[in-house]
Amino acid sequence: MDEAQLDRACGVVIASAAGDALGAGYEFETVAADLEPGMIGGGLGNFAPGEWTDDTSMAVAVARAAATGDDLRSAAGLDAVAHGFADWFASDPADIGIQTAQVLAEACRRPTGAGMAAAAHAAHERAGRSAGNGSLMRTGPVALAYLDDPEALVEAAIAVSALTHYEPDATEACALWSLMIRHAVLTEDLPTFDHVAPWIPRPDHWRTVLSTAAEAPPPTFTQNAWSIGALQAAWSAIVHTPVPDGEPHHHLSRALVTAIRIGHDTDTVAAIAGALLGARWGASAIPAGWTAILHGWPGIDAAALDEMARQIVA
Repeated sequence: MDEAQLDRACGVVIASAAGDALGAGYEFETVAADLEPGMIGGGLGNFAPGEWTDDTSMAVAVARAAATGDDLRSAAGLDAVAHGFADWFASDPADIGIQTAQVLAEACRRPTGAGMAAAAHAAHERAGRSAGNGSLMRTGPVALAYLDDPEALVEAAIAVSALTHYEPDATEACALWSLMIRHAVLTEDLPTFDHVAPWIPRPDHWRTVLSTAAEAPPPTFTQNAWSIGALQAAWSAIVHTPVPDGEPHHHLSRALVTAIRIGHDTDTVAAIAGALLGARWGASAIPAGWTAILHGWPGIDAAALDEMARQIVA
């Protein structure tokens, strides 16, 4: 990878974490249309300023597994991700999604990937649905592990999602977003659907999902606690935020503000948007004041996220 691509690869993980921490203080609160969000902390988990939430903590578990070089489609790779999720769950996190909590509570303390996926399938069968946004929020590191192989990327994204979220609207959303992240890292451009269509299951369905988001303004997508709603909120925020003349990299921070102004699941929508914005603009585009205070489970900071991303793509 050249230096610009490496900057964008690191941006996937760090900008997602920045969006997560920036949105944490506004989650499920009434958000003003002209809000200027800050790293205020608080929120459902009473987080410290700059502290990321479950979105990034689970992404870290995926990134740590990917950084070892294990194929995330393999039993060993999925075991490593499942172990990371279980370790985080054992830390008594301040905030956790309902679907994820049910699965991790049912899985044993040292689960295999297959065992955790079986628990997710069982939870889906009981509820009749499992398409929350809790796997989409953490999918960025999967894209970095398969920049050279989009078919393998789709398989891995679906398998990692299915550890907690079994329904196709969740697993395929992860595949789609990961393909979009991959394209941006490699090309320095935001993708169109045609750039990812050759590899995504149910392409007609997902083309409609993305086109709806591109056509409707961001405030349309307040129902964003599920995979499709969160994906549409993130994509709408990105494409409806103008790229500033003269300083185009400021699009990253401005689009995150747009994402948070949508309201409802603010940290997750901003984390999802941040992964793609980081892939487009790079870690160098993230405001230094944000990265300076970023931190979270398991006691790491933005520099550690940068190092993990570099290890994944090495």
